[in-house]
Amino acid sequence: MKTRHFLMLFLAILGLAWAWEALVMHPVAGDALWVARKQAMYLTGIGSMGLMSLVMVLATRPVWLESWLGGMDRVFQLHKWAGILAIGLGVAHWLVKISKGMLIGVFGAIANKPASLPLLEVLQSSKGLAKDVGEWVIYAMILTLLITLWKAFPYKSWRLVHRVMPILYLALVFHAVVLMPAAWWATPLGVLMGLLMVAGSLAAVPALRRRIGRRQCHAGVVESVTRLAAGVTEVRCVMGADWPGHKAGQFAFVQFDPSEGFHPFTIASADQGAQRRLTFLIKGLGDYTTGLAQRVHTGQAVQVQGPYGRFNHARGGRSQIWVAGGIGITPFIAWLEALQNVPERAPQAHLHYCVRNASQDPFVPRLRELCARLPQIHLQIHDAQAGQRLDAGALRTGSPAGDGARPEIWFCGPAGLAEHLENGLRALGKGRVRMHREAFDMR
Repeated sequence: MKTRHFLMLFLAILGLAWAWEALVMHPVAGDALWVARKQAMYLTGIGSMGLMSLVMVLATRPVWLESWLGGMDRVFQLHKWAGILAIGLGVAHWLVKISKGMLIGVFGAIANKPASLPLLEVLQSSKGLAKDVGEWVIYAMILTLLITLWKAFPYKSWRLVHRVMPILYLALVFHAVVLMPAAWWATPLGVLMGLLMVAGSLAAVPALRRRIGRRQCHAGVVESVTRLAAGVTEVRCVMGADWPGHKAGQFAFVQFDPSEGFHPFTIASADQGAQRRLTFLIKGLGDYTTGLAQRVHTGQAVQVQGPYGRFNHARGGRSQIWVAGGIGITPFIAWLEALQNVPERAPQAHLHYCVRNASQDPFVPRLRELCARLPQIHLQIHDAQAGQRLDAGALRTGSPAGDGARPEIWFCGPAGLAEHLENGLRALGKGRVRMHREAFDMR
């Protein structure tokens, strides 16, 4: 299931529960304008609280969702967009709440004010506090969202800011529980919201204790650190006996320094069984990764959470197109290594590798060596410095499935390149493209 489909289904369930409550169980009577305002407050509040509960559950990295969404990268993608929508609906909820004075100024005094549904009697004394808490939480969440979307904001600082989210969520639960009408709790909407808030609150506990991912955490030792060309650092690690192994194409969260926390990196090597060796090829793209070669040394302890991901060519058909851009070649290297001993399992594939300067790229020689042993895999290097840029036409011409077939593409690289290729294929009249994309952006 695609991320947007999951999100749409989740919102549809919330919307149907609200509609049943608003139109059947406890409809509100009064002037149409003010009834619409009250129901808009209810709907935006329900949507925001439901989505925030989903965000908290997704933050625990639920492995069981990988098979539904197609990988942990998709889980993080859903986490991100659910959070953005939750804050957006929260802002809308607040704006509707403060619109009363403006509406009176435009339309005059309320002739037939809709009655408010009574709250739980035991929580009546907390009503004023709950309203204040909700308003201040919205301000804090807007600030957190702006920091998240500001890519120049340092990852380390962002991670520290992000730790307050469970506290903000629990404050929202207090706000929602106090202000939810008492009659709702015995309806499908009340049961649904209650379950979501309980699940979100339980998920907030390991987040506050910084225990997320600990069950998938494994200790290892750095075996070697090598500086390659093009600002890439190769780190090889030997894992302990509890390492469960991995499938080529998966990634892991790696911690070399506790003060820096965990960062996601693709495992750029095939599973080596009892040797339990992992290779990470890390491109210097930020403050942390740029200076990694100076920070990490042989014999250093390392923590690895994972493996995660469903980026696996075996899930596809016998004829495929593989496209990599820059450091996005790492899962394909792992695939090629894994196929060396079982070449009969290799699909008919055309591997397109897009680089800035092929003569200085550290992976081109290795790719040629690996593909030379796999006749089913056809390698094509696209050197930008030589004016060789991949477009949709070249992609279709090189497709092993033939020009008339619907292309099945496995892609790992910059989002801009993926969108350029997808738009180009559609422009050629090939309809929707089946593209399996590894999501780089987890922030």
